[in-house]
Amino acid sequence: MSVLGRLRGHRFALAVLLLVLACGTGVTLYLDERETRQQSRALATPSTPDWVELNVASQDFDPGGAQLALFVVPVPHGGLAQSPGSSAFTRGVEITVGGITRTVLRTTPGEVATPQLVRAGLYGGTETDYPFDRYRFTVSFSASDGAGAVPVGLVFADADPFFAVHPRADGPAAGTVVLDARATRARSTLILVWFMIGAMWALALAVMVGAEVLYRGRLGMVWPALGWMAATLFALVGLRNAAPGGPPIGSLFDYIAFFWAEAIIAAGLTAAVVSGTRVERRRRAGVEPGGP
Repeated sequence: MSVLGRLRGHRFALAVLLLVLACGTGVTLYLDERETRQQSRALATPSTPDWVELNVASQDFDPGGAQLALFVVPVPHGGLAQSPGSSAFTRGVEITVGGITRTVLRTTPGEVATPQLVRAGLYGGTETDYPFDRYRFTVSFSASDGAGAVPVGLVFADADPFFAVHPRADGPAAGTVVLDARATRARSTLILVWFMIGAMWALALAVMVGAEVLYRGRLGMVWPALGWMAATLFALVGLRNAAPGGPPIGSLFDYIAFFWAEAIIAAGLTAAVVSGTRVERRRRAGVEPGGP
């Protein structure tokens, strides 16, 4: 086998190895995020036999409106359940949720409780810090029946694909548990945003280098190159609007990459057009591009 053939074989093997490493890294990151997010976590479990388990799932984060949705499903335990493992209540229980507003959920004897939607408020964060914005939310849960307070347990799961929630429960005291959680952008969102930032800068620098080649080479109006530059200028707008979570204009993301990329591309395109126009005018006048 010739030396050239061996080099080609090594390049192919290296390409396959890099592809396997990239895919393996991606699968590992995915499995790690899958195991750490969107999983149910028991935050509070009363020691008494008769208690109400609240399965709470967070989703539909709205940083602009400073709120999120919580779906609450009450599940009876002990004497509150009609039979071991049953989700039907033996008696009515009132569950009070302290979110944005005070919400009372009521169970019906002999029936399984249906999921109830409540709203919680976000605080401690700024939406324009995207993608590094982070928030907190606090929600209290208490339960009672005709005989008095009922101990409450809490099982939490974050179901919003754009946020990772790190919860903890204070208590529980008799009949009361407080969910105190912080939320950050999901790892997948951060990876995609960093890729978009890199892509924006790479495209902007590519247009700048292309404009410099047109200027130094005095190539005139090279229409395919100018069309590519103009298309890149408008393509970045669509790329920016595709950022996960719909960040508002003027976010940190814009100041890091988008605004600069658009300015560089617009300047490069304008410089290429001005330089090309001068070259074309000289050609029409019969003057060589390198002449006086």
